[in-house]
Amino acid sequence: MADMPNGEQGCGSPLELFHSIAAQGELIRGLKARNAAKDEIDSAVKMLLSLKTSYKAATGEDYKGDHPPGDPAPESGEGLDATGADEDFVDPWTVQTSSAKGIDYDKLIVRFGSSKIDKELVNRIERATGQRPHRFLRRGIFFSHRDMHQILDAYENKKPFYLYTGRGPSSEAMHVGHLIPFIFTKWLQDVFNVPLVIQMTDDEKYLWKDLTLDQAYGYAVENAKDIIACGFDINKTFIFSDLDYMGMSPGFYKNVVKIQKHVTFNQVKGIFGFTDSDCIGKISFPAIQAAPSFSNSFPQIFRDRTDVQCLIPCAIDQDPYFRMTRDVAPRIGYPKPALLHSTFFPALQGAQTKMSASDPNSSIFLTDTAKQIKTKVNKHAFSGGRDTIEEHRQLGGNCDVDVSFMYLTFFLEDDDRLEQIRKDYTSGAMLTGELKKELIDVLQPLIAEHQARRKEVTDEIVKEFMTPRKLSYDFQSVCFDT
Repeated sequence: MADMPNGEQGCGSPLELFHSIAAQGELIRGLKARNAAKDEIDSAVKMLLSLKTSYKAATGEDYKGDHPPGDPAPESGEGLDATGADEDFVDPWTVQTSSAKGIDYDKLIVRFGSSKIDKELVNRIERATGQRPHRFLRRGIFFSHRDMHQILDAYENKKPFYLYTGRGPSSEAMHVGHLIPFIFTKWLQDVFNVPLVIQMTDDEKYLWKDLTLDQAYGYAVENAKDIIACGFDINKTFIFSDLDYMGMSPGFYKNVVKIQKHVTFNQVKGIFGFTDSDCIGKISFPAIQAAPSFSNSFPQIFRDRTDVQCLIPCAIDQDPYFRMTRDVAPRIGYPKPALLHSTFFPALQGAQTKMSASDPNSSIFLTDTAKQIKTKVNKHAFSGGRDTIEEHRQLGGNCDVDVSFMYLTFFLEDDDRLEQIRKDYTSGAMLTGELKKELIDVLQPLIAEHQARRKEVTDEIVKEFMTPRKLSYDFQSVCFDT
């Protein structure tokens, strides 16, 4: 159930039917992408048609994906219920596209109903913080948002907000793609000087993967070391394992139960594509990922305050969780969380999918040696170059599909150098081997420095980060002391 303005209505309202139809369309795209059985797809299509019939009965008009009930009809645009096989498919577990350029993010903004991070918003962030915008903002890597202007209004009026992001610890080793939200969240913490909570969803990984509880918790602790190595301020950061924290925090669990009460089984099936054969743990999990969006889930930090808004930097595939959260929030008396969405970090083999922690050659891992990094980039990084040197010199390379160039947009800080590389590769002046060397020269020291910082993260430091406690920040004396 996506959120829309004034969208907190009872089950079966036109707006809820509108969201259910959009979600059902997403579900059908997923079934087709997974080559599901014909009867399963037919059943899902039958449900879609039934929902559209109910919508027409409720509103007196046919469903149009870009025309929520109560909004004037747009002059043009694609409906959200398209189910063509060439459409991108994005949910929290699956990202698929047929384009070598990757996901069409402009279409995704329309489909998800979020807002584009435009130059005006980037400039406003710069004015508010007095800092040059992070390269992820300058280059459109964080490209979409929900209610970021509200966060800036609060900040400019000396009202508090806090940051929330997370990690699903499915393996001991993280890859460079996993760093993207944490690199950006650290920058946000530094420039806004606000508290941060980081959720380790070890419970989710136990439910979805073939792991024991002890393995899932162990991965959470190991991943926390990599997250801490990004440089977060221990005085302003609380990292928590769901398996550990929920049992000791009545405030957190009460919010989980409140959220669960306000989301129906039909809604959660429509949003996440759950089926009747999924375990009940999966069906109830979204409420656990939603709960950190509300400040009184952390009484040690915010006391009993319920009105401190939350800002969530995350990849766009996590948005379904927070559309659900934003729809529930006003009905349980809490502010809606704001979001900043990032693009996906491509696999070495190309931008068609996300990187996979289970395929060592799809990723540069944070444990890789300098030699492994060089070998992986040279051997596996998808090239936008031509078949021969002569052809490449004449026609130039394609930066839009070249993975080495894509990686440089994430990790090379120097805008002028990046633009020069783009021009040289596109013109044919720079060859693929030279472009790959540029990337290797950026990644090797970046990974080596991360490994050195991680070595300094002791078990005691992890324990301190993961202990519920009061955090220090500028708003504290004004807002939270009794």
